[in-house]
Amino acid sequence: MPVRRVRRRTGTARRGLQGAEEMYYVGLAARLLLVLVFAAAAAGKSWRRGSFDAFVSSLAALRLFPRRLSAAVAVTTVVAEAVTVVLLAVPATAGAGFALAILLLTAFVAGILAARQGGRQVPCRCFGATGTPLGMPHVIRNALLAVVAAVGLVALTASSSPGSVHPGGLAIAGVTAAAGSLLVVRMDDLLALVPLPR
Repeated sequence: MPVRRVRRRTGTARRGLQGAEEMYYVGLAARLLLVLVFAAAAAGKSWRRGSFDAFVSSLAALRLFPRRLSAAVAVTTVVAEAVTVVLLAVPATAGAGFALAILLLTAFVAGILAARQGGRQVPCRCFGATGTPLGMPHVIRNALLAVVAAVGLVALTASSSPGSVHPGGLAIAGVTAAAGSLLVVRMDDLLALVPLPR
């Protein structure tokens, strides 16, 4: 009987460890996806002067704050996105990165909804290039990204770093992040092929 109990406890511990390791890869996928998305957003807005000026103009058109503050808000946004990338890229600060991502994405959702409520048609300069008007697809996109960040934060607190790297887990996390970030960044192009109500 004692031997059976020990075996049962050992089996339960192993299952718990496996679950914690699985959560590690869930958190890793969320980290990688958000790193790619926020890096594309920060770079798209700032990689050339024209892109940044267009972003400043789009913020001014939102009319959520005095026009003279548009440039400062634009700089703050780009810096915050870049900081999010750095925080998420470093395992020790990933929790802060997820929290900052949730904060930024929530602010983006609130800003878009406020602009829509005011009847303002403002081009999306989220990634610098597109001029698609901000609409519900962008609200949904940011809300889903916030959910990803929240899931990543939960996974981070519930996971343990695996003793050895599992190639399959890394591959799944990497492919999921790459595919997800591509869909996020190119969403406006995809919507142009299949128009949806805005």
